[in-house]
Amino acid sequence: MENKMAKLQHVEHSMQQLLGQKQTIHAQQMELNNALEELEKTKGPTYKILGGIMVAKEKKDIEKELKEKKEMTIIRIKSIEKQEEKLKEQMEKLQEETLNKK
Repeated sequence: MENKMAKLQHVEHSMQQLLGQKQTIHAQQMELNNALEELEKTKGPTYKILGGIMVAKEKKDIEKELKEKKEMTIIRIKSIEKQEEKLKEQMEKLQEETLNKK
C-alpha cells in the first residue's frame, strides 16, 4: 500500500513538472506568434539579436526561422500532451488500486 502511495505521489509530481513545461512552451509559442505578427507589419529593414548585438537580416529569413521555431513548439506540446495522457492513466490506475485496498 505504501509503495502504491509513493508511486502515486511520484506520478503526481511528474505531472506537475510536465504541466510547467507545457505552460512555458505555450508562452514561447505566444511570443513567436507576436513576433510573426509584428514582422508581417514591418516595412523597413529587419534585425535579429545575436548575443549582445543586432544584425540586419532579410525579413524572409527571420520569418522562416520564427516559423520553424513555432513548428518545434507545436511538436513539443504534442509530445508533452502524449506524456500527460500516459501519466493521467497511471494516476487513475494507482488511485483506483489504492482506493480498492482501503
